[in-house]
Amino acid sequence: MGELFAKLVGGMTTLLVWLYKATSVMGIPNYGLAIIMLTVLVRVVLFPLNYRQMRSVVAMQQLHPKIKELQEKYKKDPQKMQQKLMELYREHNVNPMAGCLPLFIQLPILIALYRALLSFPYAVAEHARFLWIPSLSHTDPYFILPVLAGITTYWQMKITPQVAGQEQQQRLMGMLMSGMILWISSTLPAGLALYWVVYNLLSVLQQHFFNKRLLTGRKGASELAGSDQKR
Repeated sequence: MGELFAKLVGGMTTLLVWLYKATSVMGIPNYGLAIIMLTVLVRVVLFPLNYRQMRSVVAMQQLHPKIKELQEKYKKDPQKMQQKLMELYREHNVNPMAGCLPLFIQLPILIALYRALLSFPYAVAEHARFLWIPSLSHTDPYFILPVLAGITTYWQMKITPQVAGQEQQQRLMGMLMSGMILWISSTLPAGLALYWVVYNLLSVLQQHFFNKRLLTGRKGASELAGSDQKR
């Protein structure tokens, strides 16, 4: 398992080097641009998994009133409650674990990208300069990227549909996560902070797309039902 993950990290490093060479061919050699391109590429590759995950979240939101009703009705008989819940899931073609599985697939990829950026060898030092940052291999001297990383983390979590009944916990989690990301990114190379900011901004754009497709009126509900029936 460790060897496989090491190969994944090596693959991310090789891809980043290739993208840097691509910026050189375009006449604008810069590691910052290569990091942005790599982040966009990762988001595009993970888009189908993210879409399926969000579709599952929306489905569970739509079933929440019925789930709560069954939990109240059979609260003294947990076995019967589980049976009725499974029947409800089957009736509506919903898998309660479907929202978690894509996340487990994504995590190794994202962690490998993080590890690759953490120890990335910037072969041409002058090309590691990006905007106001003298070198992406060092921390942001003005703490602009860490602050942006924290803000965009909170923004992305704020617009993500919340699990019914857990709104307060998720708001608190959003604040804790944004504060943690801000602190962590202020202690790590600016290349990682740049990745976090771009990744979060792309996540916000993607979430707006999901919200429009899955959460707007009957169109989102009908698409969800039709897609689930095909599985």
